[in-house]
Amino acid sequence: MSEHGEQAGHDSGAADLTATEMAALLRAREVSAVELTQACLRRIEETNPQVNAIVTLIAERALDQAARADEDLARGMVHGPLHGIPVAHKDLADTAGVRTTYGSRAFADHVPVEDDPLVRRIREAGGIMLGKTNTPEFGTGSHTVNEVFGATRNPYDLSKSAGGSSGGAAAALACRMVPLADGSDMGGSLRNPASFCNVAGLRPTPGRVPSKSPTAAWFTLSVAGAMARTAGDLALFMSAIAGFDPVSPLSIREDGSAFAEPLDMDLTSVRVAFSPDLGGLPVDPRTAAATARAVEELTGLGVKVEQVDLDLSDAEEAFRVYRSWHYALAFGDFPEVGPNVAWNVEQGRKVTGAELGRAERLRTRLWHRMRRFFGRYDFLVAPVSQVPPFPVEQPYVTEVAGVEMPDYLAWMRSCYWISVLHAPAMSVPCGFTSDGLPVGLQIVGRPWADMDVLRLGHAFEQATGFWRTAPRLPEPTG
Repeated sequence: MSEHGEQAGHDSGAADLTATEMAALLRAREVSAVELTQACLRRIEETNPQVNAIVTLIAERALDQAARADEDLARGMVHGPLHGIPVAHKDLADTAGVRTTYGSRAFADHVPVEDDPLVRRIREAGGIMLGKTNTPEFGTGSHTVNEVFGATRNPYDLSKSAGGSSGGAAAALACRMVPLADGSDMGGSLRNPASFCNVAGLRPTPGRVPSKSPTAAWFTLSVAGAMARTAGDLALFMSAIAGFDPVSPLSIREDGSAFAEPLDMDLTSVRVAFSPDLGGLPVDPRTAAATARAVEELTGLGVKVEQVDLDLSDAEEAFRVYRSWHYALAFGDFPEVGPNVAWNVEQGRKVTGAELGRAERLRTRLWHRMRRFFGRYDFLVAPVSQVPPFPVEQPYVTEVAGVEMPDYLAWMRSCYWISVLHAPAMSVPCGFTSDGLPVGLQIVGRPWADMDVLRLGHAFEQATGFWRTAPRLPEPTG
């Protein structure tokens, strides 16, 4: 064990700091990157065996990176906004020299030779990679379980799901194993686990965080994004990972430094549309109650809130057609995949040109309808997920508020309908059910107004403080 590793038994209390607090203390030389990394590694040692959030850990490499970060800081060299801050990467993102399985048995021993652009940006911004977070196979489904590593458990109730597909990231953040973790989101894969685990997640406008795709460079439903515990930490993270990159034809040219602007916001003229069910979706009464209380909090902040009747039904067909088409394109040639991926590939192979054309017309019609909607309102707020966390042994939600779900996708509509809008959407903690399960509020902004979404999320979290409630894991036995 290295000289750094010998000190890894130090108290893990520094892991409770937010990323913005860590950054300030590092710049003031009141804490070192090595100390922060040791604290996070100790917290991982304490809590990860119970939740299974971090599936590949690179402690020695992380401590060596942290030592170099401290040396550079001593010389006055700051590499970027994440300098010296520990970060975990979703196991879908390629990490050069570090195992990346995509949650698939076929890639159980896969070690990439090149970093994903997102990983590269985090490294260049000074982030310290601690390891990889769990995900279902190829990120398929909003429940984090796979045949390589098993299931990730919810830190607030170990018998429940942490959500998915960024469930490992969300659970790690909730347990304070890391202050920052990247995620990805097609149908809610970032927002759903944030809601389930009482943390914050931003699905940015497509192109805000550039992604490299070998098969579908113009596909806009899937985006890379940021996960943290607060809106301020999300903004810090976005300042490092957002910005133009020619690797993506959708890449937005605005520099990531725009996310370093203050998060304070005058709320007196803000107009919010509240949809309790996004136009008729079934919602668990426990989730509905927490969301309604959140709207009362917004009103108390001076925000003008109006409950609206919303019609997002065009999103249903558009999302399913494009999603299945993408699965056939991206994974159709893979020899070994699990049942969820196989089902999606099979559906995609049935898609016709006429169906793609109809999906595009539906999405275009919805775009113009929502364009007019956002001329009247600054934000849409709604539930993130239609249910609270469900039993971890259950593959997916089969019934919501007495309504049977036809397949494993249907319970995620409150997220994936929003994915079709080409708009930024944030999950922010908004309370707990009577049995202590987290619930998130979904804040949707105008396309490209990512920073405004973070500002409203910041105001809400500062007023409510739900994010401060950490899970209390039982003492390990044995």
